[in-house]
Amino acid sequence: MKIPQMVATEFRRLTRSTMPILALLALSIVPLLYGGLYLWANQNPYDKLNEIPVALVVEDTGAEAASGPVNYGEQIATELLADATFAWHRVTAAEAKAGIDSSRYDFSVTFPADFSARLLSTASSDPQQASVILTTDDANGYLSATIAGQAIKEIQRQIVAAVNKQAATQFLDGLATIRGDLVTAVDGTDQLVAGAAQASSGAAALASGTAQIATGAATLRDGLGTLAGGAAALPDATSRLAGGADQVAAGNAEIARIADEIGGVTQGVVNDLPAVRADIAARLSAAGLSEAQVAAALAALDQIGARIDDGNARVQGAVGKLDELASGSEQVAAGATELADRAPALAQGAQDAATGAATLADGAGQAASGAATLSAGLPALHSGLESLASGLGNGVNQIPDSTAESRQRQAQAISDPVAIDTSQVAAAGTYGAGLAPFFIALAAWIGIYALFLIVKPVSHRAITALHSPIKIAAAGWLTPAIIGTLQMAGLFFVVAVALGFNFSNPLGSYGIMALSSLVFTAIILALNVWLGSVGQFIGLVMMVLQLVTAGGTFPWQTLPAPLAWLHHIFPMSYTVDAIRQLMYGGEVSRAWADVGVLVSWGAVAFVLAALGVARMTHFRTLRDLEPSLIG
Repeated sequence: MKIPQMVATEFRRLTRSTMPILALLALSIVPLLYGGLYLWANQNPYDKLNEIPVALVVEDTGAEAASGPVNYGEQIATELLADATFAWHRVTAAEAKAGIDSSRYDFSVTFPADFSARLLSTASSDPQQASVILTTDDANGYLSATIAGQAIKEIQRQIVAAVNKQAATQFLDGLATIRGDLVTAVDGTDQLVAGAAQASSGAAALASGTAQIATGAATLRDGLGTLAGGAAALPDATSRLAGGADQVAAGNAEIARIADEIGGVTQGVVNDLPAVRADIAARLSAAGLSEAQVAAALAALDQIGARIDDGNARVQGAVGKLDELASGSEQVAAGATELADRAPALAQGAQDAATGAATLADGAGQAASGAATLSAGLPALHSGLESLASGLGNGVNQIPDSTAESRQRQAQAISDPVAIDTSQVAAAGTYGAGLAPFFIALAAWIGIYALFLIVKPVSHRAITALHSPIKIAAAGWLTPAIIGTLQMAGLFFVVAVALGFNFSNPLGSYGIMALSSLVFTAIILALNVWLGSVGQFIGLVMMVLQLVTAGGTFPWQTLPAPLAWLHHIFPMSYTVDAIRQLMYGGEVSRAWADVGVLVSWGAVAFVLAALGVARMTHFRTLRDLEPSLIG
């Protein structure tokens, strides 16, 4: 009997009546039902998050910020409602609690009354952390609580971005104000620098002038000291002068009196002279002198009269001068007396002036020293002001000039500084596509496992008639292998066409599915040949182990160490990896490496199956006569 005949015989056995045919069809579509329905149900659940009912409670009463009143709770609630990631329902706290208790809402998000106030408190001396209350109930679904946790993280990010944006806006506005003030300070400092330069020049002149003043004050002090020394003897001298002046005034007064008397006598002679002349003329005429003789005599007399008039004039002038001298002497005496009276005060004033001059000289010396210090220090001040002006200028340059619009953009960038730019070497696309390789591999194993419930691993007739273990094993492997490849073809159609999952390499992906089915067939065949129904049970155990070690959901690195070790051994891990590489557009070389491992598993399993068949053809044991524990 040849291999095709043995395969045909097995197919005839499976299709000899209606019930076997129905059983074969039912078991054949198990992979389609398992893989197709599960992937259909989980095709892209994240697109359905907007159908998850969530209660939104806003109790925030708002707060007063520097820019005016704010209410972050209302602001974020508005954004959440507009975003519509979930089916948000704006309700009261009581309604939210009742809704979660009755499973009307999967979870609730509450912004408490002091939410805004606590957010703004970060800028005060008593900062407090704001809280958002997330209420979940695992009785409504554990994954709902997990999704809620992710949602609250996104809400937290929005809150941080909103608060950071306002804080950054205030900071940038303040920085712009500081820059404006610094520009003004730079202008003022430039003026100070110019003033300091002028002050430095003036201070040099001041130092020179004060030095001259100090020298003059010292000279004045010395002179006034000498004067004060002389003025000390002045009261006695002026007293003696007053006494002498009084005596001179008295003598001059006496001389003036005598002169006045002489003047009166000479003036009387002059006044009497015309009468005397006339009397002489009359007497001469009476004496018988001729008129010529009288005229000659009178002429001689007139000469004498002229001398008398001249002498009288001189006497009268001298009398006037003596009167003036007497009057002046009296004034000198009076002045000398007054001088004598005031001389003590003058002497005291000279002494005070000398003392003041000494003080002035000392002050002028100190002023000169201070002016010299000022003159020496002002260049340093000028240099310091230049450094200050330069530093302020550098400070202005370090603070970029900005507009209100640019500050808004800067605040936005500061509040949300990192944009995630995802670069994927290979992308699944959706949640369902991410799970597809795992459930395809699992469906392939389940499909073959189910077939061996009705397909005979080996033909006992062939074992009796033939002595070729390889042919018998090949015939026992080929029947479920053919059905398995057809199962994978149907599953590929469901996943790629009915569900619309994208395959970057469809032919290669189906090739891996078919190869995996062939390898799984060899493995379960070997288990059945060697262990019978116990081997079928071990196939179930292997399926469970591979379900948790294949790394189809979470990365295999998260597994406990023993299970992670099994990940590198069981064939389903390599099926999942190969389908991922070819389905998502990954590394084809990795898929070929996975193929090598799968082929090795299949070859070893087929050899073991053939060895088991060889044992059955040469040896019989009581176990072979015992009824099967399963089926």
